[in-house]
Amino acid sequence: MSHRCGSVHGAGLGLRRAFLDAVAERPPEIVGFYEVAPENWIGVGGRKAHRLRVLTERHPFVCHGLSLSIGGPEPLDLDLVRQIKRFLDSHGIDDYTEHLSYCSDDGHLYDLLPIPFTDEAVRHVAGRVRQVQEILERRIALENVSYYAAPGRQMTEIAFVNAVLEEADCDLLLDINNIYVNGINHGYDPESFLAALPGERIRYGHVAGHYEEAPDLRVDTHGADVIDPVWALLGRAYEWFGVFPTLLERDFNIPPLEQLLREVEKIRRLQAVYRVAAPTGLAGA
Repeated sequence: MSHRCGSVHGAGLGLRRAFLDAVAERPPEIVGFYEVAPENWIGVGGRKAHRLRVLTERHPFVCHGLSLSIGGPEPLDLDLVRQIKRFLDSHGIDDYTEHLSYCSDDGHLYDLLPIPFTDEAVRHVAGRVRQVQEILERRIALENVSYYAAPGRQMTEIAFVNAVLEEADCDLLLDINNIYVNGINHGYDPESFLAALPGERIRYGHVAGHYEEAPDLRVDTHGADVIDPVWALLGRAYEWFGVFPTLLERDFNIPPLEQLLREVEKIRRLQAVYRVAAPTGLAGA
């Protein structure tokens, strides 16, 4: 199955300031692309901005937003959208993604909150996505998010995600860890959820670690190593949809760069295994 891989390939790494200098001084050959949150860099100057500029001139980058609040009740922050466009244009970055969630309501809430799974919310989000795409002059991708409650739900999570992607005509940032975490927290089979996603809309993927709060509660922290069941689910995604660019996220408890690179190499090895054979496709697909 073909999918939209944008402008990047291979195994990626979320670029954090904790190892910015190490990457700039000796870029790891195994990293195929990097990801940054534009909000963390807009308006930044000095040495760090120069180092980022050097990296974006030499290596493929994608941007993953934090505060667009695509599903929020407040009007879109169009000034932010225009700042993001200037950042993307300035650094020559084609791919921009955001979370299928919201983070503002009469102010920034500093968390990613679940959008009600309703037909009304589908139309609301889709309209805002189209507006953002028009301003950015780019097709964007939305990430399936982790969530811990589902207020006002009128449809399943998979039905909601698919409806938004279809109505907005945008792409998918496929977060494998979020599917695994949600499967445990909400009692569904992660493989069945994965199989029901539109593989042709996958722009690229995320893998990350999480925290086991209890046997039936996982917290999406991005603060630990990726666990074996998440690696296995990523393999399933490659088997069914074909190999797509995949990036390692690590946001805190950040280990030495060498340790992160071992997980990036694990992505590369998994991609190599599934690249040798064409995707099998899904039953009934």
